[in-house]
Amino acid sequence: MLLPALSGVFGDAADAIRVGDQRASREDLLSAATALADRIAGSPAVAVWATAGMETVVAVVAGLLAGVPVVPVPPDSGPSERDYVLRDCAASLLLVPPTSAGTAPLAEVAVPVATVDVTARSSTSYPEPADGTALILYTSGTTGAPKGALIPRRAIAADLDALADAWAWTPEDLLVHGLPLFHVHGLLLGVLGALRVGSRLAHTGRPKPDAYAAAAGTLYFGVPTVWSRVCADPAAARALSSARLLVSGSAPLPLPVFERLAELTGQPPVERYGMTETLITVSGRADGERRPGFVGTPVAGVQTRLVADDGTPVAPDGESPGDLQVRGPMMFSGYLNRAAANQEAFTADGWFRTGDIATIDADGWHRIIGRASIDMIKSGGYRIGAGEVENALLAHPAVREAAVIGAPHPDLGQQVVAYVVADATTEAQLIEFVAGRISAHKRPRQVHLVEQLPRNAMGKVQKKLLAGG
Repeated sequence: MLLPALSGVFGDAADAIRVGDQRASREDLLSAATALADRIAGSPAVAVWATAGMETVVAVVAGLLAGVPVVPVPPDSGPSERDYVLRDCAASLLLVPPTSAGTAPLAEVAVPVATVDVTARSSTSYPEPADGTALILYTSGTTGAPKGALIPRRAIAADLDALADAWAWTPEDLLVHGLPLFHVHGLLLGVLGALRVGSRLAHTGRPKPDAYAAAAGTLYFGVPTVWSRVCADPAAARALSSARLLVSGSAPLPLPVFERLAELTGQPPVERYGMTETLITVSGRADGERRPGFVGTPVAGVQTRLVADDGTPVAPDGESPGDLQVRGPMMFSGYLNRAAANQEAFTADGWFRTGDIATIDADGWHRIIGRASIDMIKSGGYRIGAGEVENALLAHPAVREAAVIGAPHPDLGQQVVAYVVADATTEAQLIEFVAGRISAHKRPRQVHLVEQLPRNAMGKVQKKLLAGG
């Protein structure tokens, strides 16, 4: 069973599931989702306007009960992006909260719109569906329109079980997060994880430090932006000291944030690595070491390897970077209607090409350098990881944020260029500072001081929006 917590085996409570100010027992969630499943059963796919509300949870669970693929649509989607996704996945309905129906963002939608009633009830009994596509998650690449990654039920089950093992996640936990409900982190881990493990869930609506502090959880999920804001509120951070595990993912956690979070809460966070297509494949463990700058070791059932540009193996010496490839039971089953992309995504012997550059040491610890297309800078014959330069910049006391890219250069091929949010410092001072901490050839040739960096909903810096990126 994909969601055993809905079977009653873990007991129940009136507020087992909290999303903002909305509360539901697991029994009420099951009954409301069943009522919606009665309406959508037999559909080829349904889309969900994935706001941070109980309606999204009910809609996703309804699809899982009925065996109907669910397509989460970000509520900040523009009309062209929204309609592209709806057409591409051939959704029969767009499920929305009652408060969203008829509003401007949903004007002239390409498919019928239906509201989700969280108070509806049904006692229909649905047998566990056969394995098939549970979610279609759209992910943007470096070029072209977003692709719909087909996530099978078996992949979700395998990944959540592996993470429950790595994080010692049990029904006794109270999971707290405020992440968007249209990505792997917030929806699959942060909602379906609780419904598979049997833990209670408190979604804070938005990931604000005071809301995290007030939730009194045992297990917290956040992205680096969230943890940075928590650290900026020392009282809120100290309130998390009673939690047993803090997990960071979706983007690299800057070293200063790692260190400050450990200082304020009394424990270093656990970092993990994954992608929409692979779910979470590498993580630190609750009972293991926490290394700043590293994302851990492969979770149960996962294998990883590094390869060079020419396809030869890269030694796991902790220093040599290579293209990271993975395989395991939590892989997606392909991109919707993208035969060429599917062929390109996998090697001839069945490994998924992540497109990320990493190092692996002799103990299996992984350090993600960045995207091969963006974060591996080839300058003057050197291969320079953007993340290493970013961490060097972030070590400067005046620097709050940093993003590094490779920009075209007539002599070097590419030059290292940094975009920095900082107080009371200069370009020359930052270049000199970095050159004193890492190899001189890795220093930025240019530093642009900016007011903010462009980020997406998960807090990832959108480097393609930076000049030259």
